[in-house]
Formats: sequence, structure tokens, C-alpha cells
Amino acid sequence: MRILIVDDDELSLTLLENALTQAQHEVETATNGTDALTKLRRGGLHMVISDWDMPGLSGEELCRKVRGEAFGGYVYFILLTSHDSPEHVVQGLDAGADDFIGKPFNPAELAVRVRAGQRVLALETRDVALFAMARLAESRDPETGHHLERVRNYCKTLAQCLLEWDRPGYTVTAGFVQTIYSTSPLHDVGKIGIPDSILLKPGRLSDREFAVMKGHTTLGAETLNAAVAQYPSAEFLLMARDIALSHHERFDGTGYPTGLVGENIPLCARILALADVYDALTSRRVYKNAYSHEVARSIIVEESGSHFDPVVVKAFLETEATFLDLRNRLSDFSAQAA
Repeated sequence: MRILIVDDDELSLTLLENALTQAQHEVETATNGTDALTKLRRGGLHMVISDWDMPGLSGEELCRKVRGEAFGGYVYFILLTSHDSPEHVVQGLDAGADDFIGKPFNPAELAVRVRAGQRVLALETRDVALFAMARLAESRDPETGHHLERVRNYCKTLAQCLLEWDRPGYTVTAGFVQTIYSTSPLHDVGKIGIPDSILLKPGRLSDREFAVMKGHTTLGAETLNAAVAQYPSAEFLLMARDIALSHHERFDGTGYPTGLVGENIPLCARILALADVYDALTSRRVYKNAYSHEVARSIIVEESGSHFDPVVVKAFLETEATFLDLRNRLSDFSAQAA
């Protein structure tokens, strides 16, 4: 495991680094909270051990900032502190800390608490399972390429923008951002139940075939509802179910499967709808060339308020540069912009 340790005291930093390195962990160090945030934003770090008392950004303040952002996965946060009063414990937990270690630390206690954090982080293997499940459905379609990876990143980009706006009626948290990133690949999981003759048909579908194809939304929701019944408090399953069922609903009520209107469509599905359509427009298929970003943009803007939530469209326009960067980095080799 890669662990970030943060302390402005060089001796303490060295002692922590030696103890963790001997326990076979890969360690990065930072001497202040600002430097720590920069390293976390680069990715790949999912555990932080931070001193509480530091000049500038304290450990408590660093923890609050970590909880306010999405880093591509949960960050387990341990505060290293000489404060052991109930008030300080409450203060640290309120900031989002997962655990505390007394200072000066005991190496054996440090090792045990790190292992406890590893067990919590291991729960994120569920995300791997979710993505594998989604890939199973997508594997039947040779045209998908990096579709899942692009869509999940588009969704994360839109959700992060909404989080920063903090707009009334659009409640988005850092947890929401991470959950939509994890669950959005399951949007078409119901396609596993669609016959190959329809799913892989290169030409236009007949009315009957399209009616069958539309059933992938309810098939996916039924599949995920079985899991929800077993784990009703698992929010990620609820979001996955909502996305699978409602990502083809349209803001004006003309979508399917149930014709939901406006904000009656779950926000996660409204975000996915735009991300999915953008990717479909800008990707090559056997029946069409890839449209340029500019063409896709004009179509999305034109359908604001009819197909798409106008607020989500505004978030898209705000984050165009990120969309373009993601499209270029995750493009399929066969995609050619028209």
C-alpha cells in the first residue's frame, strides 16, 4: 500500500517513514497540508497519516479538505496527535478522520491501525467487481472500446462541477461523485439479456427490435434490484439501479421506460444521459463516423430542456476542456472525427 505521511517535524516524519517501510509499505512524505493535497490530487494514494498540529493547514483542516474532494477512491485518514480529550476526538471525527494514533506513536500500534485501514479500503474491491460486471455486458459488443472508461470519467467531471456549484435542488457530495464514477459503468448491464441478432445488428432497428432493445433498462434494474433486496442500505446499489433504469429518460418526459419528467428523473441518470450521448456522438460505429466535439456540443445544447437537464448541460459547457482531454486520452484507435 502507498501511504502518505504528513508532518512538519523531520524526526517524526523519519520515524514514521522507517516504521512503515519496514512493514513493506510504499511511503510518500509531505511536510505541510498544502503539499499533501497536491500529492493526493495526483492519484494513487488512499491512506494518509497526518500530524494534527502543523503551521498553515493543520491535520484537521487537511482532513476536511480531503473529505470535500473526490480522489478516485476513498482516502483513509489517520490523525497523529497528542490531543486525547473527548472534545478533540469529536472534533477529529467531525472533520472526517477514520482513526487516531497517539504521539509519540508505538510502532506495533501503528501497524495494527494501518491494517485496520487496509481492511476498510479492501471494500473498494466491490468497484472492481462492478466494473467487471459491466465489462461482461459490454464484451458482447466489439464497438465499445473505451466506452465505459470515458463515460465514467465524463460523469465524474459533471458531478464534480455540480458539487462545486452547490446549486439548490442539485445535492451533490464528494461521496456522490465517487459513487457515480463507480456505478455508471453498469448503465447498460441489462444488454446482457438482449439477443445478439438485435444487439449486434449493424443497421437500423425495426420498431419491434427497438422495443426489445429498450428492455435493457428494466432488465438491468431488475438484476440490480435483486442485490438491493439483499443489501437495502447499500447506496451504491441504489444508484446503480437508478442509472440502469432511467438513463434513457428524457427531461421533457418523452424517454423510456416510464416517461419520467424533469427532476423526477434521478440526478445520477440525468448526468449519465448526457455523458452517454456525448460519447455515442463522438465515437465511431459501424453505421456512422465519429462526430467532432463541436458537432456533439451543438446537438447537446440544442436538446437542452428536451433531452437533457439544462443545469447538467451548463455543467457540460463549463467543463468542455476536460471532456476534450478525456476524449483524446481515452479515444479508440479506430475513432475518426467527422
